[in-house]
Amino acid sequence: MKPPRFECHWVCGPPAAGKTTFAKSLADEIGALLLDSDQVTERLVRAGLTLAGMNPDDRDSAAYKKAYREPVYQTLFDLAREHLERGPVVIAGPFTSETRDPHGLEDVEAKVGQAVKAYFVWCSPEQRHRRIQERGAERDIQKLRAWENYLELCHEESPLWPHQFIDTGGLEVNVKN
Repeated sequence: MKPPRFECHWVCGPPAAGKTTFAKSLADEIGALLLDSDQVTERLVRAGLTLAGMNPDDRDSAAYKKAYREPVYQTLFDLAREHLERGPVVIAGPFTSETRDPHGLEDVEAKVGQAVKAYFVWCSPEQRHRRIQERGAERDIQKLRAWENYLELCHEESPLWPHQFIDTGGLEVNVKN
């Protein structure tokens, strides 16, 4: 691993927990480039899913995960690694498998080439349900239709590796390092 350049921050957690809100706030506070999984790759993923005859709003099926999960996340890590030579970076996305893996943080650090400060953003399933309804995104329709089944797939527990736990269930999300 190369010596650290600028700080790399990694924001993960379940959908609608407040990752993007927290990550934007953090990026603004420290003057970092924000690499949000939805913003960076959304148009390409939708185009690819459509071209493959799949639902462009699918983000939960095995077919989506097999085709897109690794390329989406690797794109974020590649962009972070390249940008860290010029400034701080905040990476945001669910990263569900990584949060379950006891070596998840080490793996991400290897992919970006330096130490990473990790944050796990969380709020109750009831709050996430309300937030998903309020944002009204097409890609969330399947989640809402089968909410109980969807919850069984969500990872609610904090990762085993060092991280800052961010509970966005209360008031406005504030960054305190």
